[in-house]
Amino acid sequence: MTIQPAKLSDPAVRAFVNAVNSHDREGFMSLLAPGATMSDDGSDRDLAEWIDREIFSSHGHMDVDNESRGGRDLIARYRNDAWGEMRTKWHFEVEDDGRISRFETGQA
Repeated sequence: MTIQPAKLSDPAVRAFVNAVNSHDREGFMSLLAPGATMSDDGSDRDLAEWIDREIFSSHGHMDVDNESRGGRDLIARYRNDAWGEMRTKWHFEVEDDGRISRFETGQA
């Protein structure tokens, strides 16, 4: 069963999912701490290049099925024009100021 984005527990993660699903690049970027990093399937990636390719130019969309660790770990069905839909896991590290300093994703 899908969790509606508005019901996600962590405010930063909720805003991240909403920005992805509404294709709001500016809003998405404002959620990230300076120097934020990310990894995909265990390998660190260039953040700007990855989000352009995997989210914004390919119309990424997250349907969250499960959350844990106070809403900072998600299991989601993620789809985009490049890869179709896949079951993914997401892990977020959120700073005290509420911005995301790192996220990790990969197939679940």
